[in-house]
Amino acid sequence: MVVRDILKQFPGVVANHDVNITIRPGTVHALIGENGAGKSTLMKILYGVQRPDGGTIEVDGKQVRFSSPTDAIKAGIGMVFQHFMLADNLTVLENVVLGAEKLHGIGDEARAEITRISDAFGFGLDPDELVEDLGVGQRQRVEILKVLYRGAQIIILDEPTAVLVPQEVDALFANLRELRASGRTILFISHKLDEVLAIADDITVMRRGETVGEADPKTATKKQLAELMVGSELPSPETGESTVTDQVLLTLDDVGLVDERGRALLKNISFEIHRGEILGIAGVEGNGQEELVETIMGMRKGTGRITLDGKDIDSWDTRERREAGVAFIPADRHRHGLLLDFPLWENRILGHQTKEPSSNGFLITRKAAKESAEQIVADYDVRTPSINTNARALSGGNQQKFIVGREMSSDPSLLIASHPTRGVDVGAQAAIWDHIKRARREGLAVLLISADLDELIGLSDTIEVILRGEIVGTFDPQTVTPQDLGAAMTGGHSTEEGGAR
Repeated sequence: MVVRDILKQFPGVVANHDVNITIRPGTVHALIGENGAGKSTLMKILYGVQRPDGGTIEVDGKQVRFSSPTDAIKAGIGMVFQHFMLADNLTVLENVVLGAEKLHGIGDEARAEITRISDAFGFGLDPDELVEDLGVGQRQRVEILKVLYRGAQIIILDEPTAVLVPQEVDALFANLRELRASGRTILFISHKLDEVLAIADDITVMRRGETVGEADPKTATKKQLAELMVGSELPSPETGESTVTDQVLLTLDDVGLVDERGRALLKNISFEIHRGEILGIAGVEGNGQEELVETIMGMRKGTGRITLDGKDIDSWDTRERREAGVAFIPADRHRHGLLLDFPLWENRILGHQTKEPSSNGFLITRKAAKESAEQIVADYDVRTPSINTNARALSGGNQQKFIVGREMSSDPSLLIASHPTRGVDVGAQAAIWDHIKRARREGLAVLLISADLDELIGLSDTIEVILRGEIVGTFDPQTVTPQDLGAAMTGGHSTEEGGAR
């Protein structure tokens, strides 16, 4: 595939300008760049979701123009998005054939083809297994199988390791090497530079909508790639000296949660977080992290006891908990963090409708909210034409920076941070880490949920591992390794290695 002089403009924004990439057949080609660099726009153009305003795309030496993803699929291009598009209540087979029933039907022929592809690339998938029973790594393989089933020769992977533990990353890379050996071409978008160096054959760097350089993974370093991306050195999440105080801010005592079918989602969760402390929660997605956060926030009603600064808050609703100083960075910024079709200044008010500067206690104060939004944009380097721009128009990383800025600017005593740096570049990641570390030094208590194990180890004072809704191990970040955590997260290891209070 050859991309030449791609141009894409939106009102007030040039998303892509003079983008040029040559992707060699049968290789893994990594595309890296900071948030707002234009990667997502380019991927949507290559997959037919958006049309370029200029430039050309060639596939197998022929110029192509895509009006929809259907055109891209016909040209042999498939895309696996960061957020999986699977129906949990359907089987692997049903998910794969959905929308492609004409290829091999929906019965034995389809089952045989799915089994053939799965076996050929080492996916190990059972066509008749329900997706809701699969782990995160297996679900990702279902997504890749979907595009292979439709005949993809070029596969675009958007942040494919964002939710995987180290062992699952190793398995994914083994699958990608099999795909490469079969002649498939992989376009690999990632912010994890060590993984890029481990899997890529070629690397292209984008900055501010343009391609600014290429790198050879055999000779390039993480430091060099970071400097190409953002013009600065690679950040570190290390927190430095402990700031943990004796004052307990949040206590969970034997907290449990069951769903409408009586199935246990959380079991006997007990821990404390002190002022000046970051407690990290590690776990494969789907093991109770989301339910834990929603129970603490009052979005779900669990059993047991939760106290905030010595006060029992079990009867409090979400608004009361927010007003008591609980800030919330949600895992799903689109579902719980933003009103996408509203301007940024109105999103500044979201979740803070009853507190200054958003409100005077009775009425929304637009002027103060706008001034605060301007300050957040400046302090957190949110790249936007103005605070009147709708949240949807921002890149994912800039949306995330705005949410972090909004929550931190409310001067909270407790921060519930669920994947605060997911999908952001090294520059934005460093800024978010710095803000969290500064607030920790000032006495903020933080519950940090993250799939980035290096982030957890670097930022946390203590790490708890959650598996199937239970805490199965307490680890000391000073001694634990990502491999240790990965083993505990998948049930291969359960222990306490210091750090328990």
